[in-house]
Amino acid sequence: MIPKTFKEVIDLGDGREISIETGKLAKQAHGSVVVQSGKCMLLCTVVSNYKQSDVDFLPLTVDYREKFAAAGRYPGGFFKREARPSDGEVLTMRLVDRVLRPLFPKDYHAETQVMIQLMSHDENVMPDAMAGLAASAAIQLSDFPFECAISEARVGRVNGEFVINPTREQLKESDIDMMIGASADSVMMVEGEMDEISEEEMTEAIKFAHEAIKVQCAAQIKLAEAFGKKEVREYEPEREDEDLAKKIHDLTYDKVYAVAKAGSAKHERSAAFDAIKEEIKATFSEEELEDFGDLVTKYFYKAEKAAVRDLTLNDGLRLDGRKTDEIRPIWCEVDYLPSVHGSSIFTRGETQALATVTLGTSREANQIDMPSYEGEETFYLHYNFPPFSTGEARPIRGTSRREVGHGNLAQRALKGMIPEDCPYTVRVVSEVLESNGSSSMATVCSGTMALMDAGVQLKKPVSGIAMGLISDADSGKYAVLSDILGDEDHLGDMDFKVTGTADGITACQMDIKVKGLSYEILVKALMQAKDGRLHILKHLTDTIESPRADVKSYAPKIVTKIIPGEYIGAVIGSGGKVIQELQKETNTTIVINEDPDTEEGIVEILGTGQEGIDAVIAKIDALMFKPEVGSVYEVKVIKMLDFGAVVEYVEAPGNEVLLHVSELAWERTENVSDVVNMGDVFDVKYFGLDPRTRKEKVSRKALLPKPEGYVERPPRNDRGGDRRGGDRRGGNRDRKPRRD
Repeated sequence: MIPKTFKEVIDLGDGREISIETGKLAKQAHGSVVVQSGKCMLLCTVVSNYKQSDVDFLPLTVDYREKFAAAGRYPGGFFKREARPSDGEVLTMRLVDRVLRPLFPKDYHAETQVMIQLMSHDENVMPDAMAGLAASAAIQLSDFPFECAISEARVGRVNGEFVINPTREQLKESDIDMMIGASADSVMMVEGEMDEISEEEMTEAIKFAHEAIKVQCAAQIKLAEAFGKKEVREYEPEREDEDLAKKIHDLTYDKVYAVAKAGSAKHERSAAFDAIKEEIKATFSEEELEDFGDLVTKYFYKAEKAAVRDLTLNDGLRLDGRKTDEIRPIWCEVDYLPSVHGSSIFTRGETQALATVTLGTSREANQIDMPSYEGEETFYLHYNFPPFSTGEARPIRGTSRREVGHGNLAQRALKGMIPEDCPYTVRVVSEVLESNGSSSMATVCSGTMALMDAGVQLKKPVSGIAMGLISDADSGKYAVLSDILGDEDHLGDMDFKVTGTADGITACQMDIKVKGLSYEILVKALMQAKDGRLHILKHLTDTIESPRADVKSYAPKIVTKIIPGEYIGAVIGSGGKVIQELQKETNTTIVINEDPDTEEGIVEILGTGQEGIDAVIAKIDALMFKPEVGSVYEVKVIKMLDFGAVVEYVEAPGNEVLLHVSELAWERTENVSDVVNMGDVFDVKYFGLDPRTRKEKVSRKALLPKPEGYVERPPRNDRGGDRRGGDRRGGNRDRKPRRD
């Protein structure tokens, strides 16, 4: 029996559409949909346990995977099976998670899993732009307690026109690549990169994407109604005690307010807050704490949050004593590490990042192998966040999703400033050594200085800042905070990271925790962020004004040389013999790639010594040397033979040719050594291939004046005589006439 299916179609304009279908696949999941655009198909399933987990948070897992079969390909590696998620898949998981998580009730703690799988790939459709739509549509068909439908859309701008969900080819021409996550009435998430656009342009792009998202949210609701919207499940809510909450608030609020207003450092402040908490707990008996101690802790943190927020809204002060638009003290240093190609330290308040730069050839490019995209990155950034940076001890189990996401944001912030003609593969690594407030923005700043210290000719320096927001819907008060602390991120309503040059925004990441953020507040946050960015940028340029003119003496220099495709084999040699010996002799690294468009060879020569690089170039020039007929070349005798001398072109060492004894001089030459000797240097004229011998012919005598009375002898034949029967000695013997 064919199952009944339900389907809704969303028109994207210009002939493109997205369909959402349910009822055919994965019917035992609590909600499942297939989202399709062109030949691209995503299957999304959602499941949530009916029993609450014994934790005080939502154990939500968002998993996005791309199946290689979707693109008709095999997974790489020895085991032909999809393994751990790629960075690209992790980034898509984060994009979806950040929008979904705030919309579940705070007291909903059931294990919940959202699985999104790319089942069919279309090279003209970027699947990550539909992942949020698929997740929300599946949840709308379930009985989960979930606030409202959401969706995500990518926005680009091609030739001045905004485009929803552009193709990868369109993105190459776009100066904006942003993902927007929103409900019908609120923008909740923004992430992307830009080509130095203005704050007003960014706002317009967000508005444009939001209009498309409203249509996608309406389609989900319509599909759920047609399918039959389920009743929201009942679950056991957290215990609440209003009287206890009021008691804790009254005991806590003023004390926390006073500590917060004192403007102390992180560890001092934390110790003071902990002391207040212990003092409050001491007012309860052991039996009471055993019975509702979790509520005491919960209500303490609630009162603490209220006090800190009110301090900012009422007094315009923050936990560390700063004003709302004030940036923490900054100090910077470059060239800190003596052996690396480039390094810098950026410290802002209690946040510190140490960045290193390594320069290499195209062989060190970061290879990307996903079903939806294959390529390589010649600039990439890795971000490490060890537990000691926050004064903690915890297990290290590989690179976290957070580290992947923060590193990607910093990479997108900087990559547009790497010049197109940069010959190196550039790797930046940020080691976060202290963290209290955006370490990703510290990474951007330290990365900028390290790149300039390494001699990478950045187009412009880039700085970054994290903005926050504290707002009160009842009073209408709000405060936009520059350079937020970790506590302000946790207690506030927005985390908005913005990077850029003096001329515009290069990347952003925004998470909003409140509904209905007005565009007025968004624009204020962007303009305040601009002031902060420029303030930080001045500290960077005061430390290192511009990129170093050249790489450091111990760093590798790289020279790129283009050669005709026909010479690639000669440079490599049989079995790689020529290139391997050349690398060994010159202490260099040589990489040869073929340009598929021109079929030319791109030779990269990497070495710390200019002498070795020059030797490689000379050898390549020699291998490609092709003398022109009629031209004169300087040669050197490198071997003496009975019938001539082997000479080497001075301008192309290694290129040899035979100078025959008959071409040494106009006079008859009995011994080669009578005319030339080993090491002699002189000029010869090149005649090309001798039509008789099919060998290259050069002549010394052609450049000498003929002796007076000289008579041209006939050319010799293959048997040593001339073509009229002359013997090898050149004499013409009389012959008897042949009888008929």
